[in-house]
Amino acid sequence: QVCRGLRTPRLPVWLCSVAGRHGVLFSTDCQLLSDWKQERLFHLYLYSGQREQRATARLTVDTHSHHWEENQSEDPSSPGKRRPSVEMAIRTKWVGATISWNGIDPFF
Repeated sequence: QVCRGLRTPRLPVWLCSVAGRHGVLFSTDCQLLSDWKQERLFHLYLYSGQREQRATARLTVDTHSHHWEENQSEDPSSPGKRRPSVEMAIRTKWVGATISWNGIDPFF
């Protein structure tokens, strides 16, 4: 039998499997999924256990960014427009959000 703490975690936690790689995406804000006001600008942490990851990545998610603020002159297939798979996974929950990796190179 699964204990209650595992069925209803106190913090938002997602197990990710993107392109055959596994990781944990989580937040330290227990109100993130219960209070819509918390979903404006928040942090998610990513840990994959991969060799190239030196520490837990702190991602900043902005759900009120505007798509027209992006550079429209870039070709959608250019490296500047391609997004890491984990960002696309986050956008399945928060459509249109911008994700900042806070100065580290995306590794997932």
